Amino acid sequence: MALSEHILEVNEAIFENEVVLHSHQVPVVVDFWAPWCAPCRMLTPILERQTIEAGGSFRLAKINVDENPGLAIRYGVQGIPAVKAFRDGEVVSEFLGAQPEAQVKRFIDELVPSQEDLELEEARSMLATRRWAEAEEAFGQFYESDDTSAAAALGLLKALLMQGKGAEAEKLLDHFPAGSEWATAETFKPLAGLLVEIEQENGELDPLSARLHQAVRLMARGNLPAAMDGLLGIMREDKRYRDDLPRKLMLALFSLLGDDDPLTQEYRQELASVLY
Repeated sequence: MALSEHILEVNEAIFENEVVLHSHQVPVVVDFWAPWCAPCRMLTPILERQTIEAGGSFRLAKINVDENPGLAIRYGVQGIPAVKAFRDGEVVSEFLGAQPEAQVKRFIDELVPSQEDLELEEARSMLATRRWAEAEEAFGQFYESDDTSAAAALGLLKALLMQGKGAEAEKLLDHFPAGSEWATAETFKPLAGLLVEIEQENGELDPLSARLHQAVRLMARGNLPAAMDGLLGIMREDKRYRDDLPRKLMLALFSLLGDDDPLTQEYRQELASVLY
């Protein structure tokens, strides 16, 4: 009886379908082994146990090198046990020899995204498609359960800013967790501060300040082209207005939208033409 539907013996006849092609669906970990190999008998149960616990997030393919020497030659197997991980048809990681279970688990964890990673990626897709409220809810749940997650905090910050929620964004910035995302978060401080300024607006403004506030209000309403046009218009009159604030806001918007967004690409050229 098979230990799991996700563990199978593979030979040269089925390798292409069961390993190479299947790795486009989920990662495939290939265990090159032989019956006479004592280290193989130590490693294989560990791999099998990890596969069963993963519940289908990857497949384990076991290849007897004595019976399938062509595959061993094809993938440069010079000693066993040899473990090679396939993703999208290519070997993406590997190790040689029997390893402790903790190290094998790390190898698997790096290959297979966790459920949290998958959910974070789904939340990021909400940002990419400008579903700001949904993204706020998704990232907010992550951050509430783990306020040390800089990735969740950055996603939440972006969603708040794009909805014009300056006070909430500033509060999050004041307690932003350590991580590589911190530097990006810092670039959003001018936008968060201006949103708070607008929320607290009281009295008449000079013409450029009024236009600046209007541009940011347009951003919060989702009219990004008009917002960017407004910021560019201010820069055409005064490139250094309020310590370069319009330019900083443009760069913040580019970062919020992402480099691949058509608006980022279009208005980055417009910005360059104004500045230079």
